[in-house]
Amino acid sequence: MFKKRKVLKIIGIIFALLFAVGGVYGYSVYRSAKNALDNAYNPIDRVRDTELKNEPFSVLLLGIDLDEGRDTGRSDTMMVVTVNPDQGSSNILSIPRDTRVEIVGRGIDDKINHAYAFGGAQMAVDTVQEFLDIPLDFYVEIDMDGFMTLVDIVGGVTVENDLAFSLDGHHFPVGTLRLNDSEEVLAYVRMRYEDPRGDFGRQERQRDVLESLVNEIATYAVTRYQDIFDTVGDNMKTNLTMPELISISMNYRSAMGTINQMELKTTEQRINNISYQIISDEETLEIQRILKEHLELQ
Repeated sequence: MFKKRKVLKIIGIIFALLFAVGGVYGYSVYRSAKNALDNAYNPIDRVRDTELKNEPFSVLLLGIDLDEGRDTGRSDTMMVVTVNPDQGSSNILSIPRDTRVEIVGRGIDDKINHAYAFGGAQMAVDTVQEFLDIPLDFYVEIDMDGFMTLVDIVGGVTVENDLAFSLDGHHFPVGTLRLNDSEEVLAYVRMRYEDPRGDFGRQERQRDVLESLVNEIATYAVTRYQDIFDTVGDNMKTNLTMPELISISMNYRSAMGTINQMELKTTEQRINNISYQIISDEETLEIQRILKEHLELQ
C-alpha cells in the first residue's frame, strides 16, 4: 500500500523558521520574520476556517521549478502534511508529480503537477483536496531558485547517498556527502532516470536535502537570519499569517514527537504516448482513510 517510517523531526523549511521565531532571538528576528511573511502572504479560497487551537490541520507543501521563458512553473515536489497534536504525530505524504488525477477547474485528467501550471496554488490545492478527499487548511510554496539560494547562504548540505551516479559534471558516490553549493545540490535532487526507483528515488533525495538544509538553517539562524528571511520572503508564497505561525510554534510542538513518512504505491502507464503514475482505487481509498483519521474527520 505505502511505505511508512519514522523520520527526523522535520516538516519543512517554513516550520524550522517559525520555531526560530517562537524562540529567544528577540524582536529584530521577529520583525524580519514578519516582514518576510507579509511579503510572502498570498491568500486563497479555503473550504474551512481553522483556528489552530490544538485541533488537527493540514498543509500542502509545493516545490516550484520555474523553467526559463515560462511565467508559471510546475510543482515538481508535492507533499501533504497532516498534524495531530493530541496524537503527538504528523504525517508526510509525498505525491509523485506524474500522478494522473482530475485537474479541478480544467475538467481533464492530467499529471497532478500540471495543476499549478494551469492555475497556480489555488488550482493545486483544489486538485489535491479532490484527490485525497480532505480539506487543505494551508499551503506553502517555495521556488527552486529560493531553495538554491538558501543552500548557498548556509554553505551547503550533508546527505547520505545510497546510489552512485553522475549528472551535469558532478559525481555522487555512495556514502556521506557534503554538497558544497547549489549547483551540486540541484544536480543531486533532479536525477531520476538513472535511479531504478524513478521519481520515488528523486523524492527521497529531495527530502534528505530538505532535512539537512533545515538543520543547517537552525545552525545559521542567529548570524544569517536577515539573509534567510529575505530569501524566504522573496521566494515563498503562503496563506499562513504571522499569528498562525506563532500559534503552530507555541501549541503544536507535541505533534513533532513522531513524523511518519508515506509514499503512494503507483504503477507506470503510457496513455496517448505520455507516461503517467497510476494509483489504484483501493490505494486511493486507503490513503484517504488514513489521512481522514489523522485529521479526525471520521
